[in-house]
Amino acid sequence: MDPLLDELRAALGTDAVLTDPDLLRAHQRDEADLCAAGAPLVITRPRDTAQVAAVVGAAARHGVPVVPQGARTGLAGAANAVDGAVVISTSAMTDILEIDPVSRIAVVQPGVVNATLAAAVAEHGLWYPPDPGSWESSTIGGNVATNAGGMCCVKYGVTTEYVLGLEVVLASGDVLRTGRRTAKGVAGYDLTRLFVGSEGTLGVLTEVTVALRPAPAESLTMVAVFPATTAAGAAVAEIATRGLSPSLLELLDQTHLRAIEAYRPMGLRRDAAALLLAAVDTGARAADDLAALAAVCTAAGADEVYAATDAAEAAALLQARRLAHPAMERFAADTYPDGNGGLIIDDVAVPRGSLAVMLDGVTRIAAECDVPIGVVGHAGDGNLHPNIVIDRADPASLARGRRAFDEIMQLGLDLGGTCTGEHGVGLLKREWLAREIGPVGLRVHQAIKSALDPTGLFNPGKVL
Repeated sequence: MDPLLDELRAALGTDAVLTDPDLLRAHQRDEADLCAAGAPLVITRPRDTAQVAAVVGAAARHGVPVVPQGARTGLAGAANAVDGAVVISTSAMTDILEIDPVSRIAVVQPGVVNATLAAAVAEHGLWYPPDPGSWESSTIGGNVATNAGGMCCVKYGVTTEYVLGLEVVLASGDVLRTGRRTAKGVAGYDLTRLFVGSEGTLGVLTEVTVALRPAPAESLTMVAVFPATTAAGAAVAEIATRGLSPSLLELLDQTHLRAIEAYRPMGLRRDAAALLLAAVDTGARAADDLAALAAVCTAAGADEVYAATDAAEAAALLQARRLAHPAMERFAADTYPDGNGGLIIDDVAVPRGSLAVMLDGVTRIAAECDVPIGVVGHAGDGNLHPNIVIDRADPASLARGRRAFDEIMQLGLDLGGTCTGEHGVGLLKREWLAREIGPVGLRVHQAIKSALDPTGLFNPGKVL
């Protein structure tokens, strides 16, 4: 018998310590393509903070690395296992511990699914704004670990804006509580934000206190169809220049429009070069604000602008955007059959004024590298997701895809952007993080990691 497994079973019970080979394989990786993954020793499913601390302590005593995992919907390899690791799955930590309508906060365990929290707080007339595309399956813990974004970021910001406090199990086995429950609080270093976006490299999240907002007014939604992606980018820049404040401003290029129509026909314009999906939630002003957005899009060259006539039609348009990822997975599978089609999903953010240049550059890179690339993204905050389609079985295709990925990354940094807007660094972008933050920034990151995790227990090989 393995002494570590015996210790884990004694602490958690046999039903929460899993070594079935099929389960181990299923927990090797997240949804990132082309990122290395190892074979874990064991999957643990603790139910509370004390059990997480017990797992961390046992792993530390036996010198075995720990990899925290949520729903494994990430796209940068941050949740990928390493050989011989103890995986801490938060799938059993699904309690909403508190909803306080007066303070407008919720306290949850990390395994709570984003959409589940949204539904629960809606019963109190409240709203949790962060809404990643995987919101129906991704967890709050994973969202916090990667500082996830979503479609409403253009107006409401990313996850870090809503995390008030955390409970974290450190490598020492100590339990750290950060942050506050109050509307204001500036005491000490902001340790909460240090852990948000740390991708499981500094500790294991066991409890999250999030800020809530009053539920917004019903949105009005429109689409604008453009003959060129750069025209759509110019419209986004003009919307920002005029001080308009859409609650959603998303872009789909022609590749995505065709992929979505093939995946689930919805009547989208397959001949359009780009589509902007916009919404406003400004109550009594909403109709006027939507008209202002429409006017900007028309002036920028849109050849069709269409407003949703009711909530059902608006929801259908939003669903089209949420289908972008599975539709592109199907597109890749159809492009390279026999299970060899894959996606390298990029996540680059540039200043809004550079969006048109970035879109034009991706088109050029796709042609030069001879790879299909579809672009979807949160255009309103300059965050684009170029999806590079590759044949996993063809080394030449892989090489062209990697070249395209690197050239897109370099272009983004050259334009004053960042290597990731919401997916995180994980394994996929370690090199690009180092380039972005420079040698001094890298040393500071490494110093923080060494201070909190001196033996490299947590999620080795990720981020740094």
